[in-house]
Amino acid sequence: MPAHPAALGAVAASVEANPLLLDRDHSILAFNERVFDWAARADVPLVERLRYLCIVSSNLDEFFEVRAAPHLLAHGAGDQKGVYSVESFQRLSEAAHALVARQYQLYNDELMPTFARHGIQIISHGERNPAQRKWVQDYFEREVRPLLIPVGLDPAHPFPQVANKSLNFIVRLGGVDAFGRDNPIAIVKLPRVVPRIVRMPAKVSGGKTLFVALSSIVRAHLQSMFPGREVGEFSQFRVTRHSDLAVDEEDVRNLRTALRQGLEHRHYGRAVRLEVSASCAEPLSNFLLAQFDLPPESLFRVHGPVNLSRLTQMIDLLDEPKLLFPPYLPSYPVTLSPSQGFFERLQRGDVLIHQPFESFDGVLAFLREAVHDPQVLAIKQTIYRTGPESELMDLLREAVRRGKEVTVVVELKARFDEEANINWAERLESIGAQVLYGVVGLKTHAKMLLVTRREGRRLVRYGHLSTGNYNPRTARLYTDISHLTADPLLTADMEAVFVHLASQVRLPKLHRMWVAPFDLHGNLAARIGQLGAAAARGEPTRIVAKMNALTDELLIEALVGAGQKGVRIDLIVRGACMLPAQVPGYTENIRVRSVIGRFLEHSRVFYFREGEDESLYLSSADWMNRNMMRRVELAWPVTDPGLRQRLIDECLVAYLHDGRDAWDLGADGIYRRVLQDTHAGEEGASRTIEAHGAQSALMGRYASRGLQHVAPRA
Repeated sequence: MPAHPAALGAVAASVEANPLLLDRDHSILAFNERVFDWAARADVPLVERLRYLCIVSSNLDEFFEVRAAPHLLAHGAGDQKGVYSVESFQRLSEAAHALVARQYQLYNDELMPTFARHGIQIISHGERNPAQRKWVQDYFEREVRPLLIPVGLDPAHPFPQVANKSLNFIVRLGGVDAFGRDNPIAIVKLPRVVPRIVRMPAKVSGGKTLFVALSSIVRAHLQSMFPGREVGEFSQFRVTRHSDLAVDEEDVRNLRTALRQGLEHRHYGRAVRLEVSASCAEPLSNFLLAQFDLPPESLFRVHGPVNLSRLTQMIDLLDEPKLLFPPYLPSYPVTLSPSQGFFERLQRGDVLIHQPFESFDGVLAFLREAVHDPQVLAIKQTIYRTGPESELMDLLREAVRRGKEVTVVVELKARFDEEANINWAERLESIGAQVLYGVVGLKTHAKMLLVTRREGRRLVRYGHLSTGNYNPRTARLYTDISHLTADPLLTADMEAVFVHLASQVRLPKLHRMWVAPFDLHGNLAARIGQLGAAAARGEPTRIVAKMNALTDELLIEALVGAGQKGVRIDLIVRGACMLPAQVPGYTENIRVRSVIGRFLEHSRVFYFREGEDESLYLSSADWMNRNMMRRVELAWPVTDPGLRQRLIDECLVAYLHDGRDAWDLGADGIYRRVLQDTHAGEEGASRTIEAHGAQSALMGRYASRGLQHVAPRA
């Protein structure tokens, strides 16, 4: 089977600083093409294929909410030059339309027919028998109609406010209203509280698993909503709005209050995309485009539900284990023992936890022990994303109740998690925790937990650092590294960063850590430049860096320069990458690959070797300008040789030899799926990794090690 190129190449765009770089937004869409490939793969279980399709739809929603507005505004202004222009809008629109078309083609031509062969269907009104139609009618009258208020448009009833990503109907009516007036257009807003997918009961399902979409339920009863009028043309529609919160932090007295107010308006930002049914009449779609002030290129006619991402509700309602990935139960961290206390264990050396192959329960157990240990005096923690329900946050509240000094730096501006974080901040403050909101103008993206414990006459610090969030749910789905340590120098650096965040005093010179926005950017560039100089002297050099995105131009220029001087560079970049790889005479020493698997790649690991001297850093930061300049981020070295080698083997070498789930970036800017080990002649080659992929190999390794999931200690 030949390599399948992603249909979207990360085509070079008019990036003013360097026209040779790849376009960031097209690279984001190319990443979603790679995710889409999992939905298209016949070797992936059916329900999981649908899940990947939903993930692509959700990702596209966020892409339009965050990235589309500048292109749209430039198009409206007629801008002809620059990163955002009429051309950039048109090219991005063409690429997005192509991806959406592939989504619905797969949905209609492959996924739904395959579900039907398994006795699972979303049935339309025309497919329903009389008993099923009666059940749908009863459901509509009981659960839906009481929540609907159709709005007929006239001067006294202007076009209603339509919330971001909400489901709606537009209807053309014949005849006249109760007052004899001809107001032909009506809008029906469907409430968010009603499920978008409803499972029909067994008594009317004929031995099958049948679902009905809310849009189909409402469509079947549109006529009953307008007695005395004729329902003519109609269509479901959905508008996506720009949703990035903008708060002038220098000009507000209380950031939490300002963000709460901003959240109230997020659902009604500037429209950036309109989705309608493929059959929507042109006069209706034109009417909607005019209402939302959108050009024709922003209209997406779709052959199916306008909100594919909501099909996750169908996934949740299915009980079909054979159509899912085999369940994976992570092992308890292999270097920890449930019978041994954490503080005793960390005095013997650092501990790494490779999530989700090892369980996040190890991190919770560490915090739980600290909360219940009477010798622990203080706990400090940063929170970026933790979710609305969190045992970790409950443990911090328990620590306050037990009289410990608890300081929590809550990032209120974590995109789309603002409300959950505000709620946690208020709950912690209400019982006496010291809650901080970081530094004005910066997002606190660093992940660290610091415990101070009395041991005899000394106060000893124990720390946890992570490449990922303190979110138990995503810890089962994302690959990340947790690092537990009692290293006095590293924990002293953590203490200094916490003091800086609280008091905003000048950050002292740190022993081991690099911190953005201070020295992380410069130190990375300097380290890359140092290896470039060594390569120019003829010394063997190597850079392998794993991250989620690479868009910072200064670091890209440093990498290009080092590669041109002879440094061998491998970059494992899951998502957007603006660095063009393997371009003759420019970047032939740089290889870029992306690995898309069952779990979301999220760990950041940076390896540098100069001669016999090697160093490895873990980090919370991607190589993006926002991470380097507008966030508080950390990078820290792993100095234990055994732990460092473990990270090299599991996070870098395994992914370089992946012959199943990897995509390599070609000189033409197009990613192609790798179907064999392209690094087979290099150290670490493995038939297991080549055949099954890095993630599957790691799942197998940890499934055969140590203890499986262990219940937490009291």
